[in-house]
Formats: sequence, C-alpha cells, structure tokens
Amino acid sequence: MDQNKYCNSLTEYSRRESVKVNIGQVPLGADCPIRVQSMTTIDTMDTQGSVDQTIRMVDSGCEYVRITAPSIKEAQNLQEIKNELRAKGIDVPLVADIHFTPNAAELAAKIVEKVRVNPGNYADKKKFEEIDYTDESYEAELLRIKKKFTPLVEICKANGTAMRIGTNHGSLSDRIMSRFGDTPLGMVESALEFLRICDEMDYHEIVLSMKASNTRIMVQAYRLLVHKLEEEGLKPYPLHLGVTEAGDGEDGRIKSAVGIGALLEDGLGDTVRVSLTEEPEYEAPVAQSLIDRYANRSGHQMIAPLDHSPVDPFVYERRKSIEVLNFGDQNVPRVIADFSGEKVVDKKALKPIGHHYLPELDKWKMGDTGADYVYSGTNPIPYMLPNGLREVLDYEIWKALDDQENKYPLLTLEDLSVFDGVVAFVQVDAANLAAVTDLKNRAGLVVMLYTQNIHAMAELRRFIFEMMLQGVELPVVLMHKVMEQDQTEFQLATATDVGGLLIDGLGDGVMLSGQGNKKVENDTAFGILQAARTRMTKTEYISCPSCGRTLFDLQETTAMIRKRTDHLKGVKIGIMGCIVNGPGEMADADYGYVGSGKGKITLYRGQTVVKRAVPSERAVDELIEIIREDDNWVEPETEVIAL
Repeated sequence: MDQNKYCNSLTEYSRRESVKVNIGQVPLGADCPIRVQSMTTIDTMDTQGSVDQTIRMVDSGCEYVRITAPSIKEAQNLQEIKNELRAKGIDVPLVADIHFTPNAAELAAKIVEKVRVNPGNYADKKKFEEIDYTDESYEAELLRIKKKFTPLVEICKANGTAMRIGTNHGSLSDRIMSRFGDTPLGMVESALEFLRICDEMDYHEIVLSMKASNTRIMVQAYRLLVHKLEEEGLKPYPLHLGVTEAGDGEDGRIKSAVGIGALLEDGLGDTVRVSLTEEPEYEAPVAQSLIDRYANRSGHQMIAPLDHSPVDPFVYERRKSIEVLNFGDQNVPRVIADFSGEKVVDKKALKPIGHHYLPELDKWKMGDTGADYVYSGTNPIPYMLPNGLREVLDYEIWKALDDQENKYPLLTLEDLSVFDGVVAFVQVDAANLAAVTDLKNRAGLVVMLYTQNIHAMAELRRFIFEMMLQGVELPVVLMHKVMEQDQTEFQLATATDVGGLLIDGLGDGVMLSGQGNKKVENDTAFGILQAARTRMTKTEYISCPSCGRTLFDLQETTAMIRKRTDHLKGVKIGIMGCIVNGPGEMADADYGYVGSGKGKITLYRGQTVVKRAVPSERAVDELIEIIREDDNWVEPETEVIAL
C-alpha cells in the first residue's frame, strides 16, 4: 500500500467510494449526493423554539438537523420535538449530540435517527493532566470504554439508528494525549478505538469525522483516517466534514472553505457542516455552495497523472524554495494586488489594498493587510509608491521605463531567452508541464502560476509537484482568477483552490482577481493565508457556532470581544459557549472566554484556567487584563486624520 495514499487520484476528480449509511429517509454515502447538515442553537427544552428553528434550517437546505442532548431530560425532550415536527410534515432526520452522558445517548438512540458521540468525552477521562500510561493500564482503559460503549451500539443495532463517531482535535482524552500527543494520529486513533468495537459487534451504520479549528490539522486527520481505514481493512465509512469554531462573517466562510474545500477537491466527504457563529439557517447555503462546485467537476480537462505524492500529506512541511526578492525560503507568503485591468490615476486607488494616503501629512499609512506588490500590467502607476509596496509590469512596458527601482518585469516563457536582467516574474500556465524544464537552472525568477482548468487546485498542485520532482526551487505565486461578482461565492472558490495548496506548504504568494472589488480581492487573499496558518495578520477568533448548551449570546459576545481586541495582530482568542466546547475545542487559542454558568465566565490562558466565575459584565475587561499581563496587549490606534 502506498504510504502517502489517501484519495483515488491526485489529478483526476473522483469521489471516494464509501458504504451507504441509512439515516431515516435520507441515506448517506455511496452514490448519494453530498449532504448538508447543521445544528440548532435553541435550548433543547424549548420544544417550540427548537421546532421553529429546525423548520427554518430545513427551508434553508439542511438535510440533517443535530440537537444537543447534554442530559437525560434533553434526550427525553427529543421525542417531543420529533413529534411536533412529524405532525407538521417535517421528516428531516434528527441527530442527538452527545458528549459526557452515555445514559442520555442510550435514550436518544431510541428516538432519533442518528446519535453523535465524541470519543474524547464519551466514557473516557479528560482532565488535561499529563499521565503516563503503561501498556497494561492503557488496555485496562480500553476494556472500561468498551464496557461503557457496548450498550449504545446494541441499542443502535436494535433500533436501526446510525452513529457518528466524531473526534474533535481539542477534546482528545488524557490517555490518547499521553500516547499520541495532540496530533492528527491521536485524533484518528481515538475514533478507531470506538470503530473497532463497532466492527467486532457487526454494527456498520457509522459516519466518521475529524474536526479541528486548525485547518491544517483537520485536513491531515481526515486524510490519515482514510489511509488507516484501508490499512486496517475496515469498511470505507462515509465522512462528515467540518472545521470547528470557524467563526463568523467572511473569516468563518473562508476558513471553512480552506479546510472543507481541500478535502472535497480530492473527492473526500459525504456530508458537510459549516460551523458559523451565526443563526444556523445561514450555514446550509454556504455548505451547499461548497458542494455545488463538484456537481460538474468530472470530465474536466485532463491533468498529467501522478501516482505518488512527493510530499507527506499527513504532515505539514513547507516546500523548499530559494529566496527571490522577499518571496520564498523563510519569507511569509506575499500578496500581489491585480490592477492590470484598470488605470491607476490617484493615490486613493491604493486604499482598498491597505495603503492609505494622508494628504494633510503627505504620508502613507499601511494597514496589517496591506498588499506587498501591485501588478499594473500595461499601465504604470504615475506616482511614487509607498515604502513597502513594489510594482510589477508587463515586460514590454517595463523595458521602456526610465526608473526601474522597485519595479519588476512580468515575462512570458518566450521572454526568458532574451531577458538579461537579474530579477523578474514569469507567468506560466500550470497545464504546461514542459515549462518546468525551461525554469531549470534559472535564478532570480518568481513563478506566477495560473490555471484555466475547472479542477484548478489539482492542476496547480501537479505543476508544483513536477517542480519538486525536477529539483526546481523557484518561489511560486498562486495566481488565481475567479470571475464571480458575488462576494461569498468568490471567497469560497478562491479559498478552496488556493487554500488547499497552502495547507500543504505549496505557495509563496497569492494574487487573486476576477471579483472586481479590489478590497474584497485583497482581504480574501489575506484571509486565506490566515486560515491556512501561513501568514497571521489579524486577531483570530475561534468561536463555536452556539447550540442548546450555550450559556450566553455567542453572536453578541463575539462581536463585543472583536470590537475590543481586533487590533491584536496574530493573537488567537477562543470564545466558547460552554465547558463542552472549552477549553478542548479552543486547543489552538492563546486565550479563552468560556461560559461556566448563567452570567458566569471562566477565563483561560491556553488550556489553563486563570479566573473562574467572572461576572459576564466584567469578563471582557478581565480578559484584556490577562492579555496585558502577558505583554501581548497594544493600545488600538486612534485615527486622527479622516481618510
């Protein structure tokens, strides 16, 4: 078995074949469409509220509805919710979300069409303590887990209830952490332990998920899961895809597309949930948009086959490249703004790409998401650019310039033979693998790689893989044009195609175009780099999408915290509605704000509790004080001059 294999093909779109799982009247996997699901945010004990919200979710395109059942009473009330829905002619399958309560799961499994259990929480120990397990004590824990888990499996078998074994990166048990660490392998092994029990009991109505807020870890875990299932000879169970705590707004959409899209591109995934800190009916359309990109993907323009990946798909390692200007090697990926389709006349034109001209002071101010380069094509910018911004022009125009300082030519492959300068950009079609030979033994070139193939990520990846196979270490800018005026659709498409490459360490820069709004293009480029963890330029909020367990208004609280802290570049803040999602689900966060009771907040530094039971009206101030203590606080800038 190929040790790097996780999908049918790296170059031809082919959906992974999985077994069919029956979930009520909406089967999953096999030749079924990729399904959409979401989760209610209403208190499960509010029957009418849960019913009304479920109907809104179904109307928005949701095919499965998940409802939290943190205790017996909520599990019992699932029957009331189901009865009301069925009386209204709504037959959407219901999924009970279970964490710490096996008895609630066993009751729910007799009511709903599917139960979701999290191996890290279900019958396992998670105290966030470092514990060394011997082989004997490890096996003893497995036997204890089997004893706790077996009754649920028997009930599911008897009632025809499906199950999702859903591992979350942030809630791995102490036992798993002690042996495998906080890794994709630990996530996979956590699920496999439960799956092996199901397999022994001949129960196969199973869906698997490997969720994380860190898109790299999430993608690696799903890939490794597929690989391990085949390696162990287990059935190819359907995959439920999701990025946990993606956040809200454009950040949440971009982050979801980077993680989920990277897997869909390689044919992985049978159902999708986009986790946004918004009303749940807003999630399904985003998930459907991601799925719809693959409706006509089969039959795309052929890409040269490649049997073996030259990179390890289960571990992040940035592609080795030489430094040219400030591209490649150890430099963060750069952003190039495309102004080639318009003539830049005044200095205000650069404001959308993060460069603000202050006329009263005759100075420039650059924001955190200020583009590094601007491509002006055949229209040179007629004024001196601000420090830190450089210009790229078409070769014929560049040759005629009197002042070529901080201005660089964009060559075609044909221009390479006559260009005698030191540094240049060269535009290359990823379909032309023969061009790799033209790039060999060249220095001082930045490759501007583009594709016209509908299977864009795979073709761009294939060209970069060919560069690696032939030892060409020039830096590569991912040059992607998506003709889409709708902002969300543009973000989803570019985040999928470009973000999937960055997750694998492929790409030293990004240039997006086609949307028409320079600010949207620029912000999306920086958003993709942030979501792929390759360039952190703003505060990251790891906020859960809310559910019936939530102890405060997540949307309002997230907006309040964002307003006070969104200038803290590179700081990661977890905002969790309850202890189930925190501190575990904010494993990546530097600081955490977690609901611990009505009107009470627990504050974390990483996964360590700093303050308990803080009144919610003081909690944001206390959070900021903790950030100050760590010397991570800076005062927000006050804008003195109107722009």
